[in-house]
Amino acid sequence: MKNIKLIIVIAIILLVIVFVFIFKDKILKIMYPKTYQEIVSNYAREYNVDENLIFAVIKAESNFDESAVSHKNAIGLMQIMGDTADDIATRYGIDIDHKNIEQSVANVENNINIGTKYLSTLLEKYGNKEVAIAAYNAGIGTVDNWIEKDIIKADGSDIENIPYKETNNYVRKTLRNYEIYQSIYE
Repeated sequence: MKNIKLIIVIAIILLVIVFVFIFKDKILKIMYPKTYQEIVSNYAREYNVDENLIFAVIKAESNFDESAVSHKNAIGLMQIMGDTADDIATRYGIDIDHKNIEQSVANVENNINIGTKYLSTLLEKYGNKEVAIAAYNAGIGTVDNWIEKDIIKADGSDIENIPYKETNNYVRKTLRNYEIYQSIYE
């Protein structure tokens, strides 16, 4: 009886392994979707940002929940703060309703537009995705302070030294997501 149970368990494990091996890409694409592909692709081209990086940020920020609101009141897919949205929209001529900023930022297209533009400004400022991602989470002033105090290097080579646990984890998670998106969609 024990041998039969063992054989059944081994058979099930082997079937699961074969199933995962055969359907690995399909499973990964379910776990790492490219929801809102058209909108993301449009703003990725417009602002010269790798669309896989945008998807990685969306995955880390909201896991594609367009109604997500953080404990700090960041809104939507890319978890944009109202003040940041207002600033980016004003500075770069993005048409939103400034009187109803939260409602404007909750709109999927506006959220991706503003989030991608903000990410592009950070990539331009820092010249690498590691530090840009850290600034997306912790803020420009905080990251500039870390660089100034030599806590992290401006080139992103020692990003593991980020002192905020939340930001440290966020950067690792986003970079991991980015690598996965690149591996399954390139």
